[in-house]
Amino acid sequence: MSYIPTPEQAYEILKEYNKDDFHLKHGRIVAGVMEYFAKEYDSENTAYWKTVGMLHDLDFELYPEEHCKKSQEIMKELDIEESIIHATASHGYLLTVDIQPERYMEKVLYAVDELTGLIGAVALMRPSKSVSDLEVKSVMKKYKAANFAAGCSRDVINRGAEMMGMELPELIDKTIHAMRSLIPEMEI
Repeated sequence: MSYIPTPEQAYEILKEYNKDDFHLKHGRIVAGVMEYFAKEYDSENTAYWKTVGMLHDLDFELYPEEHCKKSQEIMKELDIEESIIHATASHGYLLTVDIQPERYMEKVLYAVDELTGLIGAVALMRPSKSVSDLEVKSVMKKYKAANFAAGCSRDVINRGAEMMGMELPELIDKTIHAMRSLIPEMEI
């Protein structure tokens, strides 16, 4: 019988397939941001949202060329519930898979995965090296510079904001606040 891992179990699973500190930290950041959004949009399922955030890049370190494909196989082998498999795979929509984000939670994951990377990169450029004093206008300025954090797809972020029915500055603001909620236990 399939199951939904707790966020703690999801982190242990993530650590089995990812050893690099960067990937582990990214998993924790996205999980925390998902939990933050869940408190506003689906307060009864915050652990579920956090688990999805934690597992979204399960296969990235070992199987970058099969990202969002290999993770489906791994999670099926681990007997993880199909809704988690679909949710995590859908963040690769139009990049590596044709699995479209359907539920609002999946749309949030789709948007914030790339956005947390961009915001983290902007924060590292600041004297504080933190999101604690980061403002939307600073992120928007760097967002428009295509060569800055070039690996963070603006197309995906824009598409995600559109899927969520949210203007980009509002999404950036909410994501900054979500990332701030992770401090001090997790500096960017």
